[in-house]
Amino acid sequence: MTTDGCHLYNVKQYSLLKTGMGVRSYVTSEPFTVGGCCWKIYFYPHGNSKNTRYVSVYLGLEDKNKTLKASFELTLLDQSGKGVHHVMGVYNKPFTITGRSWGYKRFMTKQRLESSDYLKDDSLSFCCNVWVQSCIGKFTIIPPPSQIEKDFKNLLDSETGSDIVFRVKDDTFKAHKVILAARSPVFKAQFYGLVGNPALDELELVDIEPSVFKAMILFIYSDKLPDSYESMGSKSHMIQHLLVAADRFGLDRLKQLCEVKLSEELNVDVLATTLSLAHDHHCSKLKASCMDFAVANLRAVVQTEGFKYVEKSCPLLLSELLQKMAL
Repeated sequence: MTTDGCHLYNVKQYSLLKTGMGVRSYVTSEPFTVGGCCWKIYFYPHGNSKNTRYVSVYLGLEDKNKTLKASFELTLLDQSGKGVHHVMGVYNKPFTITGRSWGYKRFMTKQRLESSDYLKDDSLSFCCNVWVQSCIGKFTIIPPPSQIEKDFKNLLDSETGSDIVFRVKDDTFKAHKVILAARSPVFKAQFYGLVGNPALDELELVDIEPSVFKAMILFIYSDKLPDSYESMGSKSHMIQHLLVAADRFGLDRLKQLCEVKLSEELNVDVLATTLSLAHDHHCSKLKASCMDFAVANLRAVVQTEGFKYVEKSCPLLLSELLQKMAL
């Protein structure tokens, strides 16, 4: 009996990945299930070998102790609508897979990829078809999916066992010091450091909006960005404030996620404020994206009020931008 399935993986911000990652560095798809097994697609923007002319793509079996007969086909989709897809189907006959990844070191040259219709709006789309024929060996019990995110979110919402109250302007938030300390070095030092106060049960915060603090606390408990940004007027505005909060409390992963989101949301109206923010908070990849966007849209950017503000308040940043334009 054969079980089959298909997974679509969109690789966004290809140019950002290309500038920010090295050889043998990769990004992965969300895990997906076929034949009772967990799989991921691995994408290497600079390849998985010494030959960096190619991108590499692999299918990985995430169940390390499982052995099975399977086959797969990786397809890079043509996004022009012509239907000229790039199909790699060497592994199109069932073979034995045991907890590792299989794929293509030389999936396609970067030069060909970057000049083709496979790359559109700085994104790629992969389709992976998997056919699982059978499992080999003893019956394997599949554990239920992790509930840790849900459990921690419920703990925050129910306020069970909370031992710290934050007062942020007119709002209050209850939380758990040990969880905050585990996620943030700033909170850890404040509660349990050499000059910290473990008995502290109330803290007032200034220079942060309640909606931003709420989004930050939700990330600490769930490791996810908020679903809604309405309270701050615009998505970019909210993410900008959230990046500042992440930098303030030492939440490096949140800060990097905000960088990615702001890169995706770049437009003429927010370019200047985002560039200034990236400069002030040492976000090198976001700053590079802003510089590239500014050079590509120079005529519109220089007419915005934000650019005029940068021109007056940050001559060093303006000088960097002018050098970029000259190059």
